[in-house]
Amino acid sequence: MKIQLINPNTTIAMTAKMAMAARQVASAGTQILAVQSATGPASIESAVDEALALPGLLAQIQAGEAAGVDAHVIACFGDPGLRAAREIASAPVIGIAEAAMQLACLVSASFSVVTTLASTVPTARRLLQDYGMTGRCARVRATGIAVLELEANTSELLRQKIGKECRLALAEDGVGAIVLGCAGMADLCTELTEELGVPVIDGVTAAVKLAEALVGLNLRTSKQGDYARPGAKPYIGVMAQFALAA
Repeated sequence: MKIQLINPNTTIAMTAKMAMAARQVASAGTQILAVQSATGPASIESAVDEALALPGLLAQIQAGEAAGVDAHVIACFGDPGLRAAREIASAPVIGIAEAAMQLACLVSASFSVVTTLASTVPTARRLLQDYGMTGRCARVRATGIAVLELEANTSELLRQKIGKECRLALAEDGVGAIVLGCAGMADLCTELTEELGVPVIDGVTAAVKLAEALVGLNLRTSKQGDYARPGAKPYIGVMAQFALAA
């Protein structure tokens, strides 16, 4: 089984960090093909960042489809371009935010999200509404940590800030699980679960296991309804590569 793990930003070190976490949980025989966008922002922390990241992300979806991968994982907690990716992909496409939230609901009646900057909180709240999770998520909590601060191995200071916010979530929000709201936090999942004594869910690893399940059940992206393949039409300029054949 081949799962394409796509980092929608252009930061290579973050791709490597996420790939390591994914490979640690992947089943024997599952190959993690980690890639990042060739064009776009170094991190995604605003609506502008997200919009400019989409061409590079969708190009990787197209490349993975052409290479015959079995599933795609979009490794950014904003789940950028998820609907568009599902329109052009036949293989399953998993967003890490949706994956983490779904798994949190299977192990706890409620959860809180611990994320990066305050500017990313509205995006997380919109996703909760889109996914029907507003009644299950008690709060989205920002740590004030920029995504690029998590680029390499997370420093002890950053670990302490994230851990503190998780403990506050347990004490103040009345939840039984924590969802980590950034793919760059993937390396903290096991440590925080052991430290806090509750499920701490990272979207990268959650998405890999869900992708394996979908592939194992031979469930592919439906091409009828909302994820039907778009009709052919001309695209010009730098977007010409995205024109679909009739």
